[in-house]
Amino acid sequence: MSVASTTLIRGADLVASPWKNGGGVTREIAAYPAGASMDAFAWRVSIAEVAQAGPFSRFAGVDRTLVLLDGAGMRLHEGERTHTLARPLDIAGEASIDATLVDGPTRDFNLMVRRDDARGTLEQWRAPESHDLDADTALLYCAQGAMRVRVNRGEPIALEQGDTLRIEHARAHIDTEGSGALLAIALKDVE
Repeated sequence: MSVASTTLIRGADLVASPWKNGGGVTREIAAYPAGASMDAFAWRVSIAEVAQAGPFSRFAGVDRTLVLLDGAGMRLHEGERTHTLARPLDIAGEASIDATLVDGPTRDFNLMVRRDDARGTLEQWRAPESHDLDADTALLYCAQGAMRVRVNRGEPIALEQGDTLRIEHARAHIDTEGSGALLAIALKDVE
């Protein structure tokens, strides 16, 4: 396995900013390139706080994966079709989508990947488990509970709910310990 560098991103340190369409609040976990605008990122990972019904921001050329973190759920209306956000959902960023809340506010996890620049996958992991990663960048988001993560059998890194471990040059073996759940994102540049 190659040498992987890690950065711990504490959930408590994430800064709130308005959605692209101004209809809500997002907290960016990570984006590439760093500091890229909403129209220039290759990939972006964030937490959205949805307090009311309304349209989704549109992102041409972007694939989105949404995961419900908190709340009773959301219905996404796309023309004649309705999707229920109760488990991970893949949607096209350019789609015209209106959201209604099932029963009050929600928080959801967003993976956005610009098709021409990167590829991304999202998996749900539970502890204890072991996985091999092969990515340019990996993000391990602690969605529930508390976890300890070992990268290439190194020292354990403690994650509380809402924390993310960013791994660069992520060709690595990952061991998880604890009683939580992770969202594991693997990102690769398009060559």
